[in-house]
Amino acid sequence: MEPIKVVVYGAAGRVGQEVVRAVTAEAGMTLVGACDLKAGAGTLSLPDGGEVPFSTDFAALLDSCSPDVVVDFTAAGATLPAARAASKRGVNMVIGATGFSAADLDELRKLAESVEIGIVVAPNFALGAVLMIHLAKIAGKFLDHAEIIELHHDKKLDAPSGTSVSTARAMAEARGGPFLPPAAGEPTPSRGQNVEGIEIHSLRLPGLMAHQEVVFGAPGQTLSIRHDTINRECYMPGVLLAIREVTRHKGFIYGLDKLLGL
Repeated sequence: MEPIKVVVYGAAGRVGQEVVRAVTAEAGMTLVGACDLKAGAGTLSLPDGGEVPFSTDFAALLDSCSPDVVVDFTAAGATLPAARAASKRGVNMVIGATGFSAADLDELRKLAESVEIGIVVAPNFALGAVLMIHLAKIAGKFLDHAEIIELHHDKKLDAPSGTSVSTARAMAEARGGPFLPPAAGEPTPSRGQNVEGIEIHSLRLPGLMAHQEVVFGAPGQTLSIRHDTINRECYMPGVLLAIREVTRHKGFIYGLDKLLGL
């Protein structure tokens, strides 16, 4: 069986560099190109001693490398043009960018369906984070009050995080409606951003990586479900899983939980 040919978009970023290392080391995959606005002299040196084309021109790179899958860890504003270019060429996509609107996700869905490619969008590729959301969905069926605290490094641009918003929406969907407000009445602006009755509190500080805690409250008890990212290596098993599966599943898939069968 031929190895899956991969291009990494956003290869100079922190997560992009981890993806380059992971794909290079993974059996059954081969890195054929990399793209980033910070691309250097035309080639990217790989951990195994090889080199691949390194470009700022995404469309031209696709034409020259003919990949099976693009892994995108850029930003929502860069992802949509890249998805349009990839769909025209029949290239599957694994997307780790966040900050998409409902209209953005609808466009990605239509692109996947119109040309029968696979597009996987996941707000979080850490398997532990996916399990945290799954467990929070179960708990939310039985407990009516919940809040989310999400903590990230101070260079993260969006707030609240895509993972926290997705968690709140998934919890509300699982219980069939929004959570109840606090007894004190309507939340004040200082309480955080409200999503489906859940207040999301965002912290951005140096020294943090990516952390999230879902806290449930009920008379006489609380329940906390927390996930901590220690380093960006934790995302790679999920990314590699998505690369394999996106070539087998045509259409749009949102969330790694779908690929895990949760």
